[in-house]
Amino acid sequence: MMQGLFITFEGIDGAGKSSHIDTLAQALRAAGRTVTLTREPGGTPLAEKLRALLLHEAMDALTETLLVFAARRDHLLRVIEPALARGEVVLCDRFTDATFAYQGAGRGFDLSVLSYMERLAQTGIGLQPDLMLNPDLTLWFDVPPEVAAERLAQARAPDRFEAEPAAFFARVARGYADRAAAAPGRFARIDGAQARERVAAQMLAMVAARGWLPEDAQ
Repeated sequence: MMQGLFITFEGIDGAGKSSHIDTLAQALRAAGRTVTLTREPGGTPLAEKLRALLLHEAMDALTETLLVFAARRDHLLRVIEPALARGEVVLCDRFTDATFAYQGAGRGFDLSVLSYMERLAQTGIGLQPDLMLNPDLTLWFDVPPEVAAERLAQARAPDRFEAEPAAFFARVARGYADRAAAAPGRFARIDGAQARERVAAQMLAMVAARGWLPEDAQ
């Protein structure tokens, strides 16, 4: 049985990451892999209900963070970990890096508390960092906040996060940069401001460089 792979897609709202998940899924399936597509917050019936609250109901940073990690815990137990155990590739639209970027850098939530909650949600009551499930690869779609804002303005009606001011997204972008600097072996930065085709090619090349796709996939 093939080893499971956990690949996450990250970036500020409007970075364009979500539009490329299907492209990578198709390439991986063509290479013979079974792929599970999922997202955060969400991915399970319970987590999707929490997602709706997070996107549309007013709440403070602590409540927001607790709901995010509650959704993540259910998602890990019911979807991500079982799929990885079956040897599948899990492609997840956002994971814990988003929490550190949005609730940490964006909202100003204490990063040390986030780290504790990360261990709690991702290892259980043992709180053993060496057992914590982290992505094998994080594709970071990096775009200037002003470019992302232009894209959002042309899209659907904004949710509670998308409606935040430019200063919020500037902080979130810095939060992602900090996470990438702290885990350079896991993060792969993609210039999301390029044309869609070039972004897709860059993404596929990065996955191929890990040996998970044939080199001609891009």
